Amino acid sequence: MSQPESPSRVRQPRHARGAAPTLHDVAREAGVSLATASRVLNGSERKVAESFREKVEQAAAELGYTANASAQATARGSSPVIALLVADIADPYFGLIAAGVARGADEQGLVVTIAITERDPAREARIVRALRGQRPQGLILAASRTNEPTDSDTARELAEYARFGGRVVTFGAGSAENRHVEIDNRAGAEELGRRMAALGYRSAIAIAAAEGVLTSDERLAGFRAGFESGGGAIDRVIRGDFRRESGVQAMSAALADGVEQGTLVFGMSDVVAIGAMSAIRDAGREIGTDIAVCGFDDVPSSSDVTPALTTVRVPLSEVGYQAFRATVDADWEQAALPLEVAVRASTPGTEPGIDR
Repeated sequence: MSQPESPSRVRQPRHARGAAPTLHDVAREAGVSLATASRVLNGSERKVAESFREKVEQAAAELGYTANASAQATARGSSPVIALLVADIADPYFGLIAAGVARGADEQGLVVTIAITERDPAREARIVRALRGQRPQGLILAASRTNEPTDSDTARELAEYARFGGRVVTFGAGSAENRHVEIDNRAGAEELGRRMAALGYRSAIAIAAAEGVLTSDERLAGFRAGFESGGGAIDRVIRGDFRRESGVQAMSAALADGVEQGTLVFGMSDVVAIGAMSAIRDAGREIGTDIAVCGFDDVPSSSDVTPALTTVRVPLSEVGYQAFRATVDADWEQAALPLEVAVRASTPGTEPGIDR
């Protein structure tokens, strides 16, 4: 007759079957006080004897205990988390930025949590308020800002977050209290405008976001300055947003009103420009020799579409990485973010033989 295994060979968990182990269970298993177990597992800076630490860590491993993130945040003053707020996670612009943030976080053993604002100030304020309770180490606002002062509710939430040691990083112009990463949208668009004028284009349609959105305003102003310096003119500005659907709708409206052969279309982002290209094809027009198209950002799909899209190359992954470094480096200073015009087949020029 077989004998039951001895207690020394099979350790029976002392917490209720089916229930997640608690810190109390770990402390009891390790034979230490609850305070000692908490100091070991919740990241307290108070020192614990190595023998007790080993007992607590072994007990936690055997019971399958996972430390409570909120308790860790309380003990440390912050959690090992970087919060990234984006307008639209489906937009590859934000995906590339998120990749750069994640690369930096991985180097530091931190975790990135992403929230989507949809460029809604009220939603943004609610998200920041919720994140404050999680005490992230840094908070990055990557969505395009407006030229109006930050919404009062969001500003108040950010101020409270910063007051307790959190670091806020924004894109574009920032306040004196927060760090910000700047992309020279105006200079990049101005060079694009000059290059398009040099290719012989004289008439352009711009598809922009709503007036007051800084990224769009800077790109439109820069492109206009560069294009006009070479003898071109923007005949129409159609307002929308940064989504592909906005590019489709804006271009469809322009085509319905009439677009002459040789016109150049400038989308404020590659996603918008690719949407415009779709509308041009659907209308039976040809992209390039009939209606030329250019964009901004150089997301991966811009070189995959046919014809390949002329654009301004922005090192978006590096932008995200620098935003991350701004949250963790005490003496952070922004490094250069060079922008480069990439002329491709979507803008072949108005005359054969023009040097691109």
